[in-house]
Amino acid sequence: MSTKGKIITWTVAVLLVGLAVFCYVKFFFVFGEGVKAGELNQIVYKGWVWKTYEGRLIQTGFKSSQKTGGSLQSNEFNFSVVDKAVADSLMLCSGKTVELHYKEYNGMLPWRGMQRYVVDKIVSVSAPSTVSEIPILTGSESL
Repeated sequence: MSTKGKIITWTVAVLLVGLAVFCYVKFFFVFGEGVKAGELNQIVYKGWVWKTYEGRLIQTGFKSSQKTGGSLQSNEFNFSVVDKAVADSLMLCSGKTVELHYKEYNGMLPWRGMQRYVVDKIVSVSAPSTVSEIPILTGSESL
């Protein structure tokens, strides 16, 4: 084999190994994992070619850090579910407070879901917390 052929072979081999490492880190390496808690808003089965389970968790709101107005903001956690058994269990938990264990990937794969966060198990499920009624004051009453 000539020197030119060896250079081309080594260059192609290095490029293929680099591409394989890039694809692994981008799509299969678990960048982080953790637990998120909140009220399960929805879990749906959707997609054009690859049908996947997609969900939304509404997390507790926080007071605005701005000096004007003390509004609450809601934080949404959008996620995908690969395991059908976990997705079926979540479909029965809509509106309940759940804790979900997830894995975070750097990239999305169409058959894994439309989100970087993939829920792999349910940690706990509890009834939604109820808000106590606020008494309505008439004009003659004061706090």
